[in-house]
Amino acid sequence: MTHANKLLSLASQKLDTRTWKSHNWSGSFREYLDLVYEDPALIRNAFQRVYDMIVSYGFDEYTEHKERRVRYRFFSDPDGPGDDAVFGLDATLMRLVGTLKAAAHGYGPEKRIILLHGPVGSAKSTIARLLKRGLERYSRTDDGALYTFSWILEDGSEVPCPMNEEPLKLIPQENRKPILDELNRRFDRGYHLSAPGDLDPMCRWYWNHFLEKHDGDWTKVLDHVRVRRLLVSEKDRRGIGTFQPKDEKNQDSTELTGDINYRKIAEYGSDSDPRAFNFDGELNIANRGICEFIEILKLDVAFLYDLLGATQEHAIKSKKFAQTDIDELIIGHTNEPEYKKLQSNELMEAFRDRTVRIDVPYNRTLRNEIKIYKRDFNDAKIRGKHIAPHTVEMAALWAILTRLEDPKKPNLSLLQKAKLYNGKTLPGFTEDNINEIKKEALREGMEGISPRYIQDKLSNALVRESGARCVNPFMVFHELEEGLSHHGLITSEEVRKRYRELLSVVKEEYEDIVKNEVQRAISADEDAIKRLCANYLDNVKAHTQREKVRNPFTGEYEPPDERLMRSIEEKIEIPESRKDDFRREIMNYIGALAVENKVFDYRSNERLHRALDLKLFEDQKDSIKLTSLLSNVVDRGTQEKIEVVKKRLIDNFGYTEESAADVLNYVASIFARGDAKN
Repeated sequence: MTHANKLLSLASQKLDTRTWKSHNWSGSFREYLDLVYEDPALIRNAFQRVYDMIVSYGFDEYTEHKERRVRYRFFSDPDGPGDDAVFGLDATLMRLVGTLKAAAHGYGPEKRIILLHGPVGSAKSTIARLLKRGLERYSRTDDGALYTFSWILEDGSEVPCPMNEEPLKLIPQENRKPILDELNRRFDRGYHLSAPGDLDPMCRWYWNHFLEKHDGDWTKVLDHVRVRRLLVSEKDRRGIGTFQPKDEKNQDSTELTGDINYRKIAEYGSDSDPRAFNFDGELNIANRGICEFIEILKLDVAFLYDLLGATQEHAIKSKKFAQTDIDELIIGHTNEPEYKKLQSNELMEAFRDRTVRIDVPYNRTLRNEIKIYKRDFNDAKIRGKHIAPHTVEMAALWAILTRLEDPKKPNLSLLQKAKLYNGKTLPGFTEDNINEIKKEALREGMEGISPRYIQDKLSNALVRESGARCVNPFMVFHELEEGLSHHGLITSEEVRKRYRELLSVVKEEYEDIVKNEVQRAISADEDAIKRLCANYLDNVKAHTQREKVRNPFTGEYEPPDERLMRSIEEKIEIPESRKDDFRREIMNYIGALAVENKVFDYRSNERLHRALDLKLFEDQKDSIKLTSLLSNVVDRGTQEKIEVVKKRLIDNFGYTEESAADVLNYVASIFARGDAKN
């Protein structure tokens, strides 16, 4: 076998001729009616098809701060590599799907433009792209199949319907009702099937031509029709249109509704003959599917007027021709400056009235923001460099803080607010409180740092020639802060100053996180913690029962070691006045376990576990002499202990040799400054 044949054989393993035949089905109009009778869903309109497409992927329900949420799996980009997955916008997507559902039922939104409105980089384009690509894939499935037709002329040549019309529209409107009634009787998806409107001008010309030939017998006209499967494709301009504004002086409405084909005027004799017209504007070719308008409010006013009829009447006006019916979902997206202009323009009141605005804010939960960056910055995609733990997390935290409004409650910091949104519980704050906080901040998420800025700075840190094989948070902090000086979207020095202050908040949070990790790595001696716990519990038991404790070394009975107990309790800030309550709480907990024949484990009590960790760290840090890392001389015994700690950081917290050494040096410098928390 030659190399070429070998490669071709590998490529042809997924060859599926059966699917190709299904996708390229063609038949007579009567054969199509047989298909429709068996599956009435074939004649769904564009809104019904898009809604069914989304729901076909399923959804998951959950509760967030006592509010019901639905996560539609379609928006996780299930058929793609996940690059277009949308995170943290479930409330927005619920409203979008709700709008599509209402449109599918014919309740009104089908006569509106769906306008995605939000700041730059908030996933507006991604949502539109998911819908377009999803419809392409859906049209290739059995459930999403749709059909159009071509005219077979006397000489045997074939003329495709230029707007990919639904074949059922070939039956005159006055004769469609009994067919639709029968199909709806067999249809059970909750909404009503219909096939309103008339054929496009060119198909009407051929209809009238063959009707005259057969003396008005329209059933014989159908013999000149060949129905075929329609595969939606943006690249082939079938069922999906995308329009992007250009220079206002060069905008031409024919880009939306088609233009005269001057070469064919000589052939057909008139510029009003539909055969001499190209019905290839974006609104024409998007029929039966989706038309996306990028930066829709930057369109010339004449374009926007075209959209008024396209939405309200589901019809467009091409040159020299009457209104042409269309069936398509029109979705646009815009940023806030353009939307503010629209609001202030009284002449555009009719356009505002025909839009359903769906706000697409920035994500406000840390865990979802991290997912956005982990999609691109992970071990699978990045080769040759390691991203230290918490690097992406800290960049994401800063982005979240820039988008949140300062809390109105005096006992709540912005950082705490971000943690509440992320699902952390704080004393004194219930889920009802969190909902109140959210309602107080109506514009939250509509301003702040874009994910694109974070992605750019993470990329800069990765490619910077520093000689380091590891990118740590401080490299990214430097990039984030340096970029603020020439950030194109920050026009206020006051905002720039606020962002720098928030960066300081994130740095402090990072310090607390890595100090805690190093403390846990140092005190990760399981046997030592168990011994310390047993010693503490012996003394607590003696204290609560007013007994003495036997000294294991002298064998004598002594009073409980108050100093030991307080040294542990103070680590979790148990005040002197509450020490007896805490000790009784521990003993009651142990007693309750004993009743159930369960053995007490210090790890089951989070506060006690934390206190023991901190106490053991306090006892061991001097023996390890962490600050000796800052000097050039480290004795062998200390070095061995430090290597043990480093290994724990690698095994338990995801560090590499280099990043573990970096974080140990950093924490050592903190202790050297005397910043260690008791």
